[in-house]
Amino acid sequence: MTLVSLLLITVTGLASDPVLQNRVPGVGGGEPPAYAQTFTTAAARKEFVFSDPKVWKVAADEKGGWLAHVPGQKYKTPQRSPHNIGIIADWTFGDFVLECEMLQTGKEYGHRDQCIFFGFQDTRRFYYVHIATKADPNAHNVFLVNKKPRKSFAKKTTKGIDWGSAKWHKVRVERKGKDIRVWFDDMKTPIMLAEDGTHGRGWIGFGSFDDEGRVRDIKIWSDSAKQERTKAFATDAAPKK
Repeated sequence: MTLVSLLLITVTGLASDPVLQNRVPGVGGGEPPAYAQTFTTAAARKEFVFSDPKVWKVAADEKGGWLAHVPGQKYKTPQRSPHNIGIIADWTFGDFVLECEMLQTGKEYGHRDQCIFFGFQDTRRFYYVHIATKADPNAHNVFLVNKKPRKSFAKKTTKGIDWGSAKWHKVRVERKGKDIRVWFDDMKTPIMLAEDGTHGRGWIGFGSFDDEGRVRDIKIWSDSAKQERTKAFATDAAPKK
């Protein structure tokens, strides 16, 4: 086989890869992420703002650290939308690729979930990915919040996922223009495909509709990352003393 043939096979393989096709410029070429957080110290909490700071904490074990949210939040949403939200406070993103690991620590039921927020403008305007055990009109979908109760709009989704017990899962969310893709564990086939352009650049965050869970090893690649402080929740990122 000639060198030209080998190169042709390699390029063809990359072009058919749906993950690499949709990645933003610079991703996949060895460039470091625009934002990364491994929660190795409690000070990492200061990089976030929360809908209810009292139910969020940074913790760790011998394998590493994470950001956790637990039941008991008191935040009331302006419209029907998630209650437990933690936003990266100082960075906005346009197109991006986000990878993290998530763990659900609640009991099993149909809407057992973890959420990733993006295009976050304020508490009344944002997107979120809701990853849950079973899909229905209000679960396991991509949602738009725009001064009205949340509305699902994914073009494709699956029947749901298995969070399991004490099991970390790899999650990827990609946004390129209006296109949104979501992966869960299997990084070859997206579990959700969606398209919408209502909200542009915004903040990114994590949490749940009303459950509990953890997130760790956050990486965000983006050529459009911009340092910009959110005013969401009108609260300090650090806990008050």
